[in-house]
Amino acid sequence: MTAEPAPGLRVDVRRGHPTEEELAAVIAVVTTGYVEESEDARADETRRSRWEISQRGLRSPLRRDLGWGGFSG
Repeated sequence: MTAEPAPGLRVDVRRGHPTEEELAAVIAVVTTGYVEESEDARADETRRSRWEISQRGLRSPLRRDLGWGGFSG
C-alpha cells in the first residue's frame, strides 16, 4: 500500500495494512521530530576578524629523537 499525503512526500508501507489515520499520525510525529531536530542543528554564525584569517598555524614541535642530523663534524 502506498499513500501520498502531500506533494513531494512518499510513504511506502512494507508490512501490514495501516489505516489512513495511522499513516497521518506517523507522518505528523516524524515531521514534528524532523522540524525540531533541524531547528536545533543549526550552527551559530561566527565572524572571524581579518587578523584571525591571516594567521598561520603553529609550527610542529621539534623531533628530538632525530638528533642533530647533518652536524656530524
